[in-house]
Amino acid sequence: MIWLVTGGSGCGKSTWAEKLVRSLPAEKRIYLATMQVYDPESEKRVRRHRAQRAHLGFRTVECEKNLSAAQIEADSVVLLEDLVNLAANEMFDGGDPNRILPDLQKLSKRCSHLIMVTNDLFSDGETYSSSVQEYLRCLAEINRQAAGLADHVIEVVYSIPVALKGELPCL
Repeated sequence: MIWLVTGGSGCGKSTWAEKLVRSLPAEKRIYLATMQVYDPESEKRVRRHRAQRAHLGFRTVECEKNLSAAQIEADSVVLLEDLVNLAANEMFDGGDPNRILPDLQKLSKRCSHLIMVTNDLFSDGETYSSSVQEYLRCLAEINRQAAGLADHVIEVVYSIPVALKGELPCL
């Protein structure tokens, strides 16, 4: 089963995705972390996320880009946090954003459940530089394709999950 969990910054989507993972039967739970730690703010965010999941039975796999290289055991439940960082890493740090969807497809075949988290970055109405606009266009396409791949798409709004595709699970 494949899930895409989306929402605005700080809306509770990561917490909801972790709750979803805990509701799924699994011997192996993997937190697939894509964030590059490069400043005090990102260090703080990583510490907060690690504290949130400290007692949830996850094994963390760091994979900033090239998901096909991630060491994921067969039949694991995988929480991919998140597509926004992955896309940025692939675009701006010597990667290839065109490999993201094929890598997601391969990953989904190796695990029993794949829960992908992404952000809604498209509704602020700001004008950005051409490189940021290209990143947003690329991320929108990745999100669109990930939603097409997913069995369930859930938007978290003010910590309230809303099913956009498929049904909400009873958590």
